[in-house]
Parts: sequence; C-alpha cells; structure tokens
Amino acid sequence: MPNIILPILFISSFLLSSSDASDFCVADLQAPQGPAAYSCKKSELVTVNDFVFSGLREEGNTSNLIKAAVTSAFSAQFPGVNGLGISVARLDLAVSGVVPMHTHPGGSEIIVVVRGTITAGFLSSANKVYYKALRSGDVMVFPQGLLHFQINAGKTTASAYLSFGSPSPGVQVLDFALFANDLPSNIVQATTFLDGVQVKKLKGVLGGTG
Repeated sequence: MPNIILPILFISSFLLSSSDASDFCVADLQAPQGPAAYSCKKSELVTVNDFVFSGLREEGNTSNLIKAAVTSAFSAQFPGVNGLGISVARLDLAVSGVVPMHTHPGGSEIIVVVRGTITAGFLSSANKVYYKALRSGDVMVFPQGLLHFQINAGKTTASAYLSFGSPSPGVQVLDFALFANDLPSNIVQATTFLDGVQVKKLKGVLGGTG
C-alpha cells in the first residue's frame, strides 16, 4: 500500500503546484504581441487586478464627429481575457450618434441595449440587410466579419454593452478605410463610383490625403 500512496501524493502535489500556469494566460503587456495573442505574464506576477476591469463604469465622451464612444475591455486593456476567446466593451451614443459600417475580423459581437433606442443591423455576404430598432433589454448578434452599424434612433442618449467572441476582435470602419488614407483619390473614385469632388470632400473631413 505505501508503494501506491507515495506516487499518488507526488502526482497530486505536481498538479496542484502547476495548475495556475494552465488555468489562464494573463497578457504580458510589456512583451511583444504575437499574431494570436499576447505572451503570458509569469504566474507569480499575476494579481486579482488582472481579472477586474472598471473602465466601463463611466459614460464615454461622445463630443466627436460621429457622436459616439466605444470603451474597450480587450486584452490590451483587460489582460485577464487574453487567450479566453471573450471580451467586452461599452457603447455610448449621443442624440443622432452613429457607429458607421464596420467589421470585426477576429470575432462575432453581441449588443445588449441598456438605455435608449438603438437601430442596429448587419449585411450578409449576399448583401441582405438585417436591422431593427432595439430598446433597453434587447439583444442582437452580429456574425464575425460582416459589416454592421449602430445608430441612436431616439431623442435621448443611448448606451449598450458589447461582448465579443475574441479577446482582441479588431475593427475596420468602412468610411475610414475608404477615405482616411493616402490612397490616390482617382483610385478611390474608380472603386467607389463617387465623383472626384465628393471623394476629396470626404478625405478632407476624415483626414485622408492623396
């Protein structure tokens, strides 16, 4: 019997001593980020604060061109979600605020409206449109990689919480991709079917050149 107990105790002790390393991979924000995720912080340096994020308490600053603010709790801001396949954010929309057409290449998104009315929708790869006015308590999902948008459809400030199927879902805003760059205007004109005057105007508004 003693010959059996000793190996069992040894294995149990090993598993207990090494469990932290396999339980999570808190992002080491001081190390370079790889294509998939951040490197793991040494377990002895991990604290409870790595698993807590308080940045979504306050309303975001909507005094900007689109009258919208997104406060992200991705792995770069919330190291504890690194490697877990999840993250969250807060969306605030002033009256007439809008989040333009955009995509998240790295993950699907769910919106949970908590205040006001938000018209939200997405386009399928067949260019079919799915959109609806959402009120407090309503939830909508946007499949990964598809163009989608949110608009304040009411007369008061609107807010929502967003969850993502990735700790770093990425984002590409269509308007900025087209007009906030240094791609020559004649190429943008040819690929968007807009006239040159309109292209230059949009580049001027969004900070593009060329």
